[in-house]
Amino acid sequence: MKLFYSPGACSLSPHIVLEEAGMTYEAVKTDLKTKQTVAGADYKQTNPLGYVPALVLDDGTLLTEGPAIVQYIADKAPEKKLAPANGTMERYKLQSWLNFVSTEIHKGFSPLFNPAMPDEAKKLAKDRLATRFEHLEKHFAGNDYLMGSSFSVVDAYLFTTLNWTKATGIDLSPYPKLQAFHARVAKRPAVQVAMKQEGLIK
Repeated sequence: MKLFYSPGACSLSPHIVLEEAGMTYEAVKTDLKTKQTVAGADYKQTNPLGYVPALVLDDGTLLTEGPAIVQYIADKAPEKKLAPANGTMERYKLQSWLNFVSTEIHKGFSPLFNPAMPDEAKKLAKDRLATRFEHLEKHFAGNDYLMGSSFSVVDAYLFTTLNWTKATGIDLSPYPKLQAFHARVAKRPAVQVAMKQEGLIK
Protein backbone atom coordinates (compact mmCIF):
# COMPACT_ATOMS: atom_id res chain seq x y z
CA MET A 1 0.00 0.00 0.00
CA LYS A 2 1.01 3.62 -0.48
CA LEU A 3 0.63 6.49 1.97
CA PHE A 4 0.68 9.94 0.38
CA TYR A 5 1.97 12.46 2.87
CA SER A 6 3.36 15.96 3.28
CA PRO A 7 6.01 16.44 5.98
CA GLY A 8 4.47 17.40 9.32
CA ALA A 9 0.92 17.63 7.95
CA CYS A 10 -1.98 15.63 9.38
CA SER A 11 -0.73 12.68 7.30
CA LEU A 12 1.92 12.18 9.99
CA SER A 13 -0.81 10.54 12.07
CA PRO A 14 -1.43 7.52 9.75
CA HIS A 15 2.31 7.44 9.05
CA ILE A 16 2.91 6.86 12.77
CA VAL A 17 0.11 4.30 12.94
CA LEU A 18 1.53 2.34 10.01
CA GLU A 19 4.82 2.12 11.89
CA GLU A 20 3.07 1.18 15.12
CA ALA A 21 1.21 -1.58 13.25
CA GLY A 22 4.40 -2.89 11.69
CA MET A 23 2.86 -2.92 8.23
CA THR A 24 4.66 -2.81 4.90
CA TYR A 25 3.97 0.37 2.97
CA GLU A 26 5.48 2.97 0.65
CA ALA A 27 5.51 6.58 1.84
CA VAL A 28 5.06 8.99 -1.07
CA LYS A 29 6.08 12.58 -0.36
CA THR A 30 3.63 15.06 -1.85
CA ASP A 31 3.88 18.83 -2.39
CA LEU A 32 0.58 20.36 -1.35
CA LYS A 33 1.27 23.60 -3.28
CA THR A 34 2.13 22.06 -6.64
CA LYS A 35 -0.06 18.96 -6.08
CA GLN A 36 2.79 16.81 -7.31
CA THR A 37 4.46 13.79 -5.78
CA VAL A 38 8.21 13.68 -5.28
CA ALA A 39 8.40 11.74 -8.58
CA GLY A 40 6.54 14.52 -10.41
CA ALA A 41 3.21 12.73 -10.75
CA ASP A 42 -0.06 14.68 -10.57
CA TYR A 43 -1.37 13.96 -7.08
CA LYS A 44 -4.89 15.01 -8.06
CA GLN A 45 -5.01 11.91 -10.21
CA THR A 46 -4.82 9.98 -6.94
CA ASN A 47 -6.88 12.27 -4.72
CA PRO A 48 -8.94 14.84 -6.68
CA LEU A 49 -9.20 17.02 -3.56
CA GLY A 50 -5.43 17.40 -3.52
CA TYR A 51 -4.87 17.12 0.21
CA VAL A 52 -3.25 14.46 2.37
CA PRO A 53 -3.41 11.83 3.70
CA ALA A 54 -4.45 9.30 1.11
CA LEU A 55 -3.90 5.58 1.40
CA VAL A 56 -3.93 3.49 -1.76
CA LEU A 57 -4.37 -0.20 -1.03
CA ASP A 58 -2.70 -2.98 -3.00
CA ASP A 59 -5.91 -3.58 -4.96
CA GLY A 60 -6.07 0.11 -5.96
CA THR A 61 -8.75 1.12 -3.47
CA LEU A 62 -8.35 4.73 -2.33
CA LEU A 63 -9.01 5.62 1.30
CA THR A 64 -8.92 9.25 2.41
CA GLU A 65 -9.49 11.16 5.67
CA GLY A 66 -7.11 10.49 8.54
CA PRO A 67 -9.60 9.19 11.15
CA ALA A 68 -10.86 6.56 8.69
CA ILE A 69 -7.36 5.59 7.56
CA VAL A 70 -5.99 5.05 11.07
CA GLN A 71 -8.96 2.85 12.01
CA TYR A 72 -8.47 0.78 8.87
CA ILE A 73 -4.79 0.27 9.72
CA ALA A 74 -5.59 -0.63 13.33
CA ASP A 75 -8.16 -3.20 12.24
CA LYS A 76 -5.59 -4.80 9.92
CA ALA A 77 -3.26 -5.36 12.88
CA PRO A 78 -5.61 -6.20 15.79
CA GLU A 79 -2.82 -7.81 17.77
CA LYS A 80 -1.22 -4.37 18.18
CA LYS A 81 -4.33 -3.13 20.01
CA LEU A 82 -4.21 0.31 18.41
CA ALA A 83 -8.02 0.54 18.48
CA PRO A 84 -10.73 -1.25 20.47
CA ALA A 85 -12.76 -3.89 18.65
CA ASN A 86 -15.54 -2.72 16.34
CA GLY A 87 -18.98 -2.67 17.92
CA THR A 88 -17.74 -2.12 21.46
CA MET A 89 -18.45 0.94 23.57
CA GLU A 90 -14.71 1.57 23.73
CA ARG A 91 -14.61 1.81 19.92
CA TYR A 92 -17.32 4.46 20.00
CA LYS A 93 -15.32 6.35 22.63
CA LEU A 94 -12.31 6.19 20.31
CA GLN A 95 -14.42 7.58 17.47
CA SER A 96 -15.65 10.33 19.77
CA TRP A 97 -12.05 11.35 20.49
CA LEU A 98 -11.13 11.11 16.80
CA ASN A 99 -14.00 13.48 15.99
CA PHE A 100 -12.92 15.83 18.76
CA VAL A 101 -9.34 16.01 17.50
CA SER A 102 -10.52 16.37 13.91
CA THR A 103 -13.10 19.10 14.39
CA GLU A 104 -11.98 20.91 17.53
CA ILE A 105 -8.19 20.71 17.34
CA HIS A 106 -7.17 19.99 13.73
CA LYS A 107 -9.66 22.39 12.15
CA GLY A 108 -9.08 24.85 14.95
CA PHE A 109 -5.58 25.39 13.57
CA SER A 110 -6.76 26.06 10.01
CA PRO A 111 -7.21 29.84 10.37
CA LEU A 112 -3.69 30.10 11.81
CA PHE A 113 -2.16 28.67 8.65
CA ASN A 114 -4.15 30.97 6.35
CA PRO A 115 -2.06 34.07 5.45
CA ALA A 116 -5.22 35.89 4.34
CA MET A 117 -6.84 35.50 7.76
CA PRO A 118 -6.95 38.79 9.75
CA ASP A 119 -5.04 38.90 13.04
CA GLU A 120 -8.29 39.37 14.95
CA ALA A 121 -9.67 36.12 13.51
CA LYS A 122 -6.43 34.33 14.37
CA LYS A 123 -6.70 35.53 17.96
CA LEU A 124 -10.24 34.18 18.15
CA ALA A 125 -9.00 30.84 16.79
CA LYS A 126 -6.25 30.71 19.42
CA ASP A 127 -8.72 31.56 22.18
CA ARG A 128 -10.99 28.75 21.01
CA LEU A 129 -8.10 26.30 20.92
CA ALA A 130 -7.16 27.34 24.46
CA THR A 131 -10.52 26.12 25.78
CA ARG A 132 -9.95 22.76 24.05
CA PHE A 133 -6.45 22.52 25.51
CA GLU A 134 -7.91 23.18 28.97
CA HIS A 135 -10.30 20.27 28.43
CA LEU A 136 -7.41 18.01 27.44
CA GLU A 137 -5.31 19.20 30.38
CA LYS A 138 -8.04 18.03 32.78
CA HIS A 139 -8.29 14.69 30.97
CA PHE A 140 -4.56 14.04 31.16
CA ALA A 141 -4.54 14.79 34.89
CA GLY A 142 -5.82 11.24 35.31
CA ASN A 143 -4.89 9.53 32.04
CA ASP A 144 -1.66 8.87 30.19
CA TYR A 145 -3.44 8.67 26.83
CA LEU A 146 -6.78 9.74 25.40
CA MET A 147 -8.25 6.26 25.85
CA GLY A 148 -6.79 5.83 29.32
CA SER A 149 -3.61 3.89 30.03
CA SER A 150 -2.90 2.56 26.52
CA PHE A 151 -1.70 4.26 23.34
CA SER A 152 -4.18 4.21 20.45
CA VAL A 153 -4.52 5.68 16.98
CA VAL A 154 -6.11 8.88 18.28
CA ASP A 155 -2.99 9.68 20.30
CA ALA A 156 -0.99 9.76 17.06
CA TYR A 157 -3.52 12.25 15.69
CA LEU A 158 -3.48 14.53 18.72
CA PHE A 159 0.33 14.39 18.83
CA THR A 160 0.47 15.45 15.18
CA THR A 161 -1.77 18.48 15.71
CA LEU A 162 0.09 19.55 18.85
CA ASN A 163 3.26 19.72 16.77
CA TRP A 164 1.70 22.68 14.99
CA THR A 165 1.78 24.86 18.11
CA LYS A 166 5.41 25.80 17.39
CA ALA A 167 4.70 27.04 13.88
CA THR A 168 1.66 29.02 15.03
CA GLY A 169 3.22 30.58 18.11
CA ILE A 170 1.02 28.83 20.66
CA ASP A 171 2.57 28.37 24.11
CA LEU A 172 1.66 25.04 25.72
CA SER A 173 3.41 25.80 29.02
CA PRO A 174 0.07 26.58 30.74
CA TYR A 175 -0.84 22.93 30.08
CA PRO A 176 1.91 20.80 31.68
CA LYS A 177 -0.10 17.57 31.53
CA LEU A 178 -0.73 18.11 27.82
CA GLN A 179 2.96 18.83 27.31
CA ALA A 180 3.83 15.63 29.16
CA PHE A 181 1.49 13.68 26.88
CA HIS A 182 3.17 15.17 23.81
CA ALA A 183 6.62 14.28 25.14
CA ARG A 184 5.46 10.76 26.03
CA VAL A 185 4.23 10.07 22.51
CA ALA A 186 7.30 11.67 20.93
CA LYS A 187 9.53 9.06 22.59
CA ARG A 188 7.75 6.11 21.01
CA PRO A 189 10.03 4.29 18.51
CA ALA A 190 7.36 4.28 15.77
CA VAL A 191 6.90 8.03 16.16
CA GLN A 192 10.63 8.57 15.90
CA VAL A 193 10.81 6.48 12.71
CA ALA A 194 7.90 8.28 11.03
CA MET A 195 9.25 11.72 11.93
CA LYS A 196 12.71 10.82 10.66
CA GLN A 197 11.23 9.58 7.38
CA GLU A 198 9.47 12.92 6.98
CA GLY A 199 12.61 14.88 7.79
CA LEU A 200 11.12 16.39 10.92
CA ILE A 201 13.91 15.17 13.18
CA LYS A 202 17.42 13.89 12.53
